[in-house]
Amino acid sequence: MAAEVVQPSGWPRPRGYANGMIATGRLLAIGGQVGAPPGGPLPRGFVAQFAQAVDNVLAVVAAAGGAPGDVVSLTLFVLDQRPYAAATQEIGEAWRQRFGHHYPAMALVEVKGLIEPEALVEIQGLAVIP
Repeated sequence: MAAEVVQPSGWPRPRGYANGMIATGRLLAIGGQVGAPPGGPLPRGFVAQFAQAVDNVLAVVAAAGGAPGDVVSLTLFVLDQRPYAAATQEIGEAWRQRFGHHYPAMALVEVKGLIEPEALVEIQGLAVIP
């Protein structure tokens, strides 16, 4: 995909996300994905659930004919920000294994609950498929 990172003049460069993305193509809205394999149980631990949730997001993107670089926006919903903050190195490794150095526009939101009672993270997003 020919996506362009939007970086306002004078702003510090963000780490691990983009402030904005511009892309042309078919818009794919990716529904919230928890960290369980389809039809399977939720793994234990935040990093394992994060990695599986990203894999689920990328499976939806692939089903639409896209690739990881086509993802332009992700919103991570977490029950508690502390496990995320404590595992940034492991999360970064899981991210780079799947996305390389592609960082879409992102937000992290702490919520009271998720659709699956044992889920620690849910990810929804947007991709632009060429």
